Amino acid sequence: MISFTVRMKFKSEDRAEIHEALRALAEASRQEPGCVTYIPHAVESDPDTVVIYEQYRDAAAQEAHRATAHFKKHAVGTLYQRMLERAVENLTAVA
Repeated sequence: MISFTVRMKFKSEDRAEIHEALRALAEASRQEPGCVTYIPHAVESDPDTVVIYEQYRDAAAQEAHRATAHFKKHAVGTLYQRMLERAVENLTAVA
């Protein structure tokens, strides 16, 4: 199982566009056979920061996700173009 978070910071004026892209990306990603969990969050104390919690069955499923048309359209085409900062945290389950 592959688990990680992606934290991204955006400008306030881009918030509506970012949230729409996240909704579309989450809906499509959850339909992928290798996607276990895909949950975007807005940070309560900083609504211009989003955190996406993702889990994939394996590395092949994660790579397949990145090759999808919806990833290219919403992540690469919108999120990556608007983000000010990005950090990825790879996770290891302890229980």
